[in-house]
Amino acid sequence: GKGISDSFRKKIFEKFSQADSSNTRKRGGTGLGLSICKAIVEKLNGEIGYLSIEDQETTFWFSLPLIKNN
Repeated sequence: GKGISDSFRKKIFEKFSQADSSNTRKRGGTGLGLSICKAIVEKLNGEIGYLSIEDQETTFWFSLPLIKNN
């Protein structure tokens, strides 16, 4: 996705947070997706994060621990 501004980075995983919440937004949504993803990943003892270059690109990632079946 489009790069995340420095001022929004602290809020990126908060519920209902949107970098562009204006009435003229091109895309819909409530701002819950990343918050839900974070909750699921952390419940599974994982980690979630992102790499972003403002106004260029953002890549989200997550990692989960391996579970051994005996």
